[in-house]
Amino acid sequence: MTKKENNTKNWFKDNVKAFLWALLIALGVRSFIAEPFHIPSGSMFPTLLVGDYLFVNKNAYGYSRYSLPFGLPLIPNRIFAEDPKRGDVVVFKVPSDNSTDFIKRVIGLPNDTIQVKEGRLYINGQIVERTFKDLHQVDTSNIIQYRYEEKLPNGVVHDILEISDEQYPMDNTEEFKVPEGHFFMMGDNRDQSKDSRFPDVSFVPRENLVGRASFIFYSNNGYSSFLSFWNWDKAIRKERIFTGIQP
Repeated sequence: MTKKENNTKNWFKDNVKAFLWALLIALGVRSFIAEPFHIPSGSMFPTLLVGDYLFVNKNAYGYSRYSLPFGLPLIPNRIFAEDPKRGDVVVFKVPSDNSTDFIKRVIGLPNDTIQVKEGRLYINGQIVERTFKDLHQVDTSNIIQYRYEEKLPNGVVHDILEISDEQYPMDNTEEFKVPEGHFFMMGDNRDQSKDSRFPDVSFVPRENLVGRASFIFYSNNGYSSFLSFWNWDKAIRKERIFTGIQP
């Protein structure tokens, strides 16, 4: 083998090694520290908007198989587990398929009772305080909604949207008893959210938690694609970049 051939071989090996190390580090960060997520729907308006990109803190609640890419079954149950607090905004795997990512707010903790009556949220039999703020229109939507400030029993304050207190199927629900080791999730856009009120979502097991939504690092209103850089100024929601997520 000539010196040139040997140098080429060493260059190839070094680059493959560097690529593999970079891949392992990226997978490690994604699995155990932070993972980016994109908001595709309006179920968490007004807290999160379609086109928000956020980081999820992967070590907030410990680790399970769903912390790993493709849900690889390498972690039994959940390790270093810590339960979310009421009001946390959480990414989780939907229990019906254990693969689809949802993002909602933790409303019910293990052994809580949760019910919605005439559009009002009740936790353990007590109505949750809410205060009308204003009429709200999301981006280019033609729907005008009522925006309320809701105060959860532990003091967490956040905004919710309601179209009506009596027109939608989940404005009146049965009383849900949250099982041990599970959580009850709801979207802040109450009349336009599929969440634990629906049978195909239902209660979320502890091991299905992926992480706590931490902060928004980019937000695009859909006016422009990434390649149409000349429209970026109109498309990027600058006021949302590097903003924290309630609570």
